[in-house]
Amino acid sequence: MATKGKPSHKYKKYKIEDGKLVRAGKTCPKCGPGVFLAEHKDRWHCGRCGYTEFKKKE
Repeated sequence: MATKGKPSHKYKKYKIEDGKLVRAGKTCPKCGPGVFLAEHKDRWHCGRCGYTEFKKKE
């Protein structure tokens, strides 16, 4: 079944190193592995539970 809207880019959140699958993105500490945080200019945000982590200003 085809989905409407933007395609999923979850494949960009994983990498293969030494024949093993490695998570490359930040995961949500509340939801657990498999739920990634969306990266914005000033924060990381979980779309599932609403957890937000602000980036440090340098």
